[in-house]
Amino acid sequence: MNYSGALSMIDLWYDWPNGRNFNIIQDQLDGPPLYDLEWNNGTSFFYTLSSPLSCRSAQLDVGILRPNWLAGATYLGQEYVDGFLCNVWTKVDFIWYHEDVATKRPVGWVFYTGRAVHVMTFEVGAALEDAKWQAPVYCFDKEQKAGAESHSISDVFQQRDWRRREL
Repeated sequence: MNYSGALSMIDLWYDWPNGRNFNIIQDQLDGPPLYDLEWNNGTSFFYTLSSPLSCRSAQLDVGILRPNWLAGATYLGQEYVDGFLCNVWTKVDFIWYHEDVATKRPVGWVFYTGRAVHVMTFEVGAALEDAKWQAPVYCFDKEQKAGAESHSISDVFQQRDWRRREL
């Protein structure tokens, strides 16, 4: 993923039948991974598993991406992306999606913010074990949560960008 010149590698696990989506985000040459666990009820947790431990939550108006999310998208034609001939769609001027013409696998997408995602591997049927889908206990610590607020996804990523700039 590329956002304002900062590169990240993301392992994305998508589990529509169980209403969950999981992004494990490793910034290039920068600290521990950020875990972004999303549920279909709009709840998301953003946390680290190594020191310093941190956890933030967000309550969004929507859940995870539906399997038919391209319904109503506008087809823009074909273009080469990352060496692949791709079908290109846009949806509500929010995202531009690129799909390999030959295999129908995702090649990448670009958000309206300029954040670009390049798919490195795509494994149909790959599954993450259920135990990994649980946010850590400190995300539910009442003392820690007493002063905490709900945050949007953009708040969490902006805070992460500021942390990177402070280093």
